Amino acid sequence: MKNPGKPHARLVIEKGRSSGKQFMLCDVESHIGRWDADGGIFPDVDLDTDDPEAKVSRRHARITLTNGQYFVEDLGSTNGTFINRGKRLTPGQRQALCDGDEIIVGKTFLRFHILK
Repeated sequence: MKNPGKPHARLVIEKGRSSGKQFMLCDVESHIGRWDADGGIFPDVDLDTDDPEAKVSRRHARITLTNGQYFVEDLGSTNGTFINRGKRLTPGQRQALCDGDEIIVGKTFLRFHILK
């Protein structure tokens, strides 16, 4: 089991029935996806109950913090990861993140915030 540190960033769901729900990011690597006990998948940002259509993959995306810079990477998801409504991220390619960026995973809209 992870021993989380102090939160350094957060994701906030922007639309839908879970609008306003927050996920605190405490580690240098945080996974976004849907929980699956049988498959041993326990993402840091678990959207299982917030994604009734299952558009978010079990292992959808990863946010990393490297030398003070945040990055997001699609992990080969079925429905893709998008930043600021731009083009779909290529799986495995890291995209730099800035405070206030919008991340779309499947049909879930998340806002990325760096904590001061």
